[in-house]
Amino acid sequence: MDALSRAGPRPRRAAAAASPLPWGRFAAWIDCVCVVTFDLELGQAMELVYPHDFRLTEKEKTSICYLSFPDSYSGGLGDTQFSFRLRQAGGSRGSPFQDDGRYNREAPLTLQREAAHYFGYVYFRQVKDSSMRRGYFQKSLVLVSRLPYVNLFQCLLQLIAPEYFDKLEPCLEAVCNEIDQWPPPVPGQTLNLPVMGVVIQVRIPSRVDKPGSSPVKQCNQENLLPAPLVLPSVHELDLFRCFQPVLIHIQMLWELMLLGEPMVVMAPSPTMSSEMVLALTSCLAPLRYCCDFRPYFTIHDSEFKEYTTRTQAPPNIVVGVTNPFFIKTLQHWPHILRVGEPRMSGDLPKQVKVKKLAKLKTLDTKPGIYTSYKTFLHKDKTLIKRLLKGIQRKRPSEVQSALLRRHLLELTQSFIIPLEHYMASLMPLQRAITPWKNPPQIRPFCQEDFMKSLEHAGPQLTCVLKGDWLGLYRRFFKSPNFDGWFRQRHREMTQKLEALHLEAICEADIVAWMKDKSEVEIVDLVLKLREKLVRARCQHLPVKEETLQRVGLYIDTIIGSLPEDLQTVLHHP
Repeated sequence: MDALSRAGPRPRRAAAAASPLPWGRFAAWIDCVCVVTFDLELGQAMELVYPHDFRLTEKEKTSICYLSFPDSYSGGLGDTQFSFRLRQAGGSRGSPFQDDGRYNREAPLTLQREAAHYFGYVYFRQVKDSSMRRGYFQKSLVLVSRLPYVNLFQCLLQLIAPEYFDKLEPCLEAVCNEIDQWPPPVPGQTLNLPVMGVVIQVRIPSRVDKPGSSPVKQCNQENLLPAPLVLPSVHELDLFRCFQPVLIHIQMLWELMLLGEPMVVMAPSPTMSSEMVLALTSCLAPLRYCCDFRPYFTIHDSEFKEYTTRTQAPPNIVVGVTNPFFIKTLQHWPHILRVGEPRMSGDLPKQVKVKKLAKLKTLDTKPGIYTSYKTFLHKDKTLIKRLLKGIQRKRPSEVQSALLRRHLLELTQSFIIPLEHYMASLMPLQRAITPWKNPPQIRPFCQEDFMKSLEHAGPQLTCVLKGDWLGLYRRFFKSPNFDGWFRQRHREMTQKLEALHLEAICEADIVAWMKDKSEVEIVDLVLKLREKLVRARCQHLPVKEETLQRVGLYIDTIIGSLPEDLQTVLHHP
């Protein structure tokens, strides 16, 4: 048993009393912290899981061990940071964090808390150490979380990992105690998060934020000493740096992500692999990327056989790898992006070329995008010119990234707005909603009708890019991203209909309706209204509390009009 497990439950400070369960505040941010070390006999081994009562399955522990170390091919001394994502094994389990679903309702779709996957944020150190039998100190500190806050957690690791490697368990216990005092991540709020004498200031994005708006500047600083470390974003990567070798192909990569195409990213290091995969999956924002993605993947992963089999088509997933062995095992995949170490070619970072899949050679494959894919839209040369001008003028990377992010946002919005408009037209008219009938159905989505609507309300209204937009939409309809978008919008519209129906009931004359109704019909109405009330509260429908209270009063009024024996039965359901 590890040292922290032997230590038993740690003393809790009074400030944490508001959290109903031990580690409740900690679990709002991080599920657990793992320490993975290299054991001469076992290879990668789990040295520590903290809090000690957090239960990872053996399969999860094995996966975390392998994913927390760079492949032997991408060695090198020093410190390395990267990310991974793994499938949760063994079904859902309880958490000390009692989430009522509020976070996911208020956060952008792209930043929701994962239900079936964990993110792992890794800080790996490899240095020469003559006191170790192997001659090297090799250890990883890993934060396991369901939140996709790559910037925040990598920043946190930069503060705590070097200290931990020097001072070990007591340091980690102190840090976890501090995190257990943090307020929960509430979308729309700016939070000050103290750790190890530093205050990290972050703003948690909200669903109501205007897409592409600048993060709110630092605030509430006057009482903070020392001055806080302000993170401009909890999750946004430096897109310009990540996409440097593929800037001239950004249009193609955006289309491949939009269509949920299977893609392998082969990179020299887990850092480059994980950053490229996360950058690719983020380039559809505010549209949610609904396929699977693995920022870093190894041959030891439990899904290795599933992804390398040739008996079925590759799954809809973007997978990042560093081991050259994957070139052989995944060469049947339709799109392979091979990136090398960043190199400059004049002013512009050296750009990879699009190559035929047949040219994919084993082991010594040159950088390139190996695909036979033909883009539906023409390349945006204006963007490349603006980025190149920025490089020549030595424009800061964050400004270049903002330019790139704005371009991708406008491209996604031009594509999605016609879909949103058509979807809104399927909503029944408000006057069709009457209090004593079930709300009318949302009309079915007809692809051909949508295509006809593009003639006068298509992406050409907001985007200068020419090309086969119709072909792109037809292909999009077959992708998991369309399915995910449609289900989400349909769910929201259904809830809106439910809310409008409740409002219509509140405005109706209940007493007049009851005059000529039988007891059976009245009891049936009571049961239906109760069911609606429960559903409205459980699903957090967009209804004012005042409306729900009025429905409750209506129910009391109706019950009060019935004979006493029925009243007794209905008051005690």
